[in-house]
Amino acid sequence: MSNAHAGAAQPLSALRSGPLRGRARVPGDKSISHRAMIFGLLSVGRTTIEGLLEGDDVLRTAAACRALGATIERTGEGAWTVHGVGIGGLREPDGVLDFGNAGTGSRLMMGVVGGHPVTATFDGDASLRKRPMRRILDPLEMMGAEVIAQAEGGRCPITLRGAADPLPITYRTPVASAQIKSAVLLAGLNAPGRTTVIETEASRDHTEKMLAYFGATVRVSPEGEGGRRIELEGRPELRPAPVVVPADPSSAAFPMVAALIVEGSDIVLEGVMLNPLRTGLLTTLREMGASIEVLERRVEGGEEVADLRLRASALKGVDVPAGRAPSMIDEYPILAVAASFAEGETRMRGLHELRVKESDRLQAVADGLAAAGVDHAIEGDDLVVRGKGGHVPGGGLVATHLDHRIAMSFLVMGLATRAPMQVDDARMIETSFPIFVELMRGLGAEFA
Repeated sequence: MSNAHAGAAQPLSALRSGPLRGRARVPGDKSISHRAMIFGLLSVGRTTIEGLLEGDDVLRTAAACRALGATIERTGEGAWTVHGVGIGGLREPDGVLDFGNAGTGSRLMMGVVGGHPVTATFDGDASLRKRPMRRILDPLEMMGAEVIAQAEGGRCPITLRGAADPLPITYRTPVASAQIKSAVLLAGLNAPGRTTVIETEASRDHTEKMLAYFGATVRVSPEGEGGRRIELEGRPELRPAPVVVPADPSSAAFPMVAALIVEGSDIVLEGVMLNPLRTGLLTTLREMGASIEVLERRVEGGEEVADLRLRASALKGVDVPAGRAPSMIDEYPILAVAASFAEGETRMRGLHELRVKESDRLQAVADGLAAAGVDHAIEGDDLVVRGKGGHVPGGGLVATHLDHRIAMSFLVMGLATRAPMQVDDARMIETSFPIFVELMRGLGAEFA
């Protein structure tokens, strides 16, 4: 398996480009790809997956599913089959489950292991080892799992012994997090009775949708103002189901913003997922005055998708409410780039969650904006960007801190700045968007 962080750094520069033109399909959604593998493992029989994101993160989840007993084959580009072992059928893995940089894969799989009588050690790269896991481990311990070993502060490497008889619990998540919710629900699959997760703020609902799609009984009801209660009946018989993975809206964000800021651009992005809990960036860009046309809405893999037409637009600064953060948490770096080219001030509120992503993403974005000569400030948990229309000097070197979204965001920025932008390392783009450079070049972007 490739390691996106092995060997020497690979700097990359983006140069001011002519208009971007054409049609493209970004890779499959990462959230759905991880879950398709996991639900394939937890079903008895053969699940087929089309359009899987074949990035490093997802391939590590696939390797973990194999280690737990699934038979997995690649049958073509983005096409995979998973022969699962079913709920309760996991085997104990021989070695460490190495998740590389995959925060989602590792946290969801902790939920799977937590609800089964097997012991597994979870580890990853230097970036994953910094990420807090206690928020996942706490509810799993309430369900009967046991943390045998952990690094300081509940970080990887973590050895987890799953519960022999998992207890169904009612758990209120401390923050809006699809990963915490999903870990509890995945552990609850092997618990008798009803497992309930209560969210005061709704997070991505891909796990609930896929649970229902594979045959589990899940009830979702409103809870308070903007929250949700998710109830899962334990020990269902999950049935294999064909999964068509929609194009990832978080990956589509990069060519999308590129088309808005590079003068004269007009592109179509095909089959982008429009799950309402993932469209915060679209909403925000529209408020900023972006020309975004939604074409041919349809349903694929239980999710609504559509083609999006994007044209270069004069953007204006806006106030982005904190409540929108869960629906666009991964898109703030590229939104900061769009805001740099907008006229006036954009304030992005309540970004505390960005401090515990692959890097301290909030600081990394601010440093990148400074390298490009953009007027900005961090005020508490808010990021303020003061744009001056299309005039961004550029010319800087951006430290990516092994964070793929920082790398792609500032490469997009360099396509429209006066002077080129350089990132110190582009290798980790492999984890989520392996064809980024190729796809962008196909639309007319210039990299060196």
